[in-house]
Amino acid sequence: MADTIEDVEMDTQDIEQETPLDNVFIAPSIYKSDVLAGKSYSHFSPIPQQIAEDISTECVLGVDEAGRGPVLGPMVYALFYLPLPLHHSLLAETHHFDDSKVLTPEVRSKLMRTLCTPGTDLHAAGGWATRSLSAQDISACMLSPNQYNLNAQAMDATIDLIKGVLARGVKVKEIYIDTIGKPEVYQKKLERIWPTISITVAKKADSLYPVVSAASVCAKVTRDAALDVCYEPYLTPAEAAAHAQNEGGVKIAWGSGYPSDARTSSWLKANMDPVFGWGNECRFSWGTAKELLEGKKAGLSVDWPVEEDGDDMRMTDYFTGGERKGDELAEWFGKRVTVEMEAF
Repeated sequence: MADTIEDVEMDTQDIEQETPLDNVFIAPSIYKSDVLAGKSYSHFSPIPQQIAEDISTECVLGVDEAGRGPVLGPMVYALFYLPLPLHHSLLAETHHFDDSKVLTPEVRSKLMRTLCTPGTDLHAAGGWATRSLSAQDISACMLSPNQYNLNAQAMDATIDLIKGVLARGVKVKEIYIDTIGKPEVYQKKLERIWPTISITVAKKADSLYPVVSAASVCAKVTRDAALDVCYEPYLTPAEAAAHAQNEGGVKIAWGSGYPSDARTSSWLKANMDPVFGWGNECRFSWGTAKELLEGKKAGLSVDWPVEEDGDDMRMTDYFTGGERKGDELAEWFGKRVTVEMEAF
């Protein structure tokens, strides 16, 4: 049976922290055509200058995600890496990275812009990558008969990102990962893949290790920008013109995308097609979406008839002789031409 994700309850302050800025920074990790098409994709930044100049530099790497609980928009996994000696001095002391849920949206966007700006210390020392799992793909995997649940998708996204960085020649010495499940199970699996790397998987790692905090910011700003792009098809002509001129600046009516956000639930109800629901931005496997489409208050019920194909043969019928009438070869391959001609 397919999983249904239950609604994540959040207080007002948390909802505001999860709501994208009106003019959020559009990072290089936003592939607009893929976002609008509901495709999942990965982005890897160039190897930073300080590491590229000496590829033997030992690095520390952190992984975190953003958007696990929302009904709208992608879930984004991100990693960040930099030379090991700069872990605390550059990230914690100079730029004050913290869990992205603690930092304000303005601070997150500013940090991401600095990271993506050539000539800054963050750009010179830090590399990063993201894996954006679209709402469409998340739901398709979770509603599939061969269910591919959210934890498995998250694990594979993490592994693929780390493999991508290692394949580029980066010498990773330490890895820190934030987790929601059991840390010890997650850590043992990763240690079997990379036995020579020191790996730490911990809950609340984004508030314990600055490199995970930096990954958290990359994930959150990428998700915020993706929500901004997802909303573009719903803009009025006047809003679209203003959005194009100001590179943002239009308030997203669905808010944070979390089910407990009143703006999100109101938007879902007001913009639901009675048959098809919503677009690529919606996770149909979430409880909120399923209840609106299939619950007692659903606007339209759909009955899926089971077709009778008349094939009542058992598997054993293919291996036993049984009684057959007529020419068996003719049934398989058709009658010979001479037989057909006798009819004339």
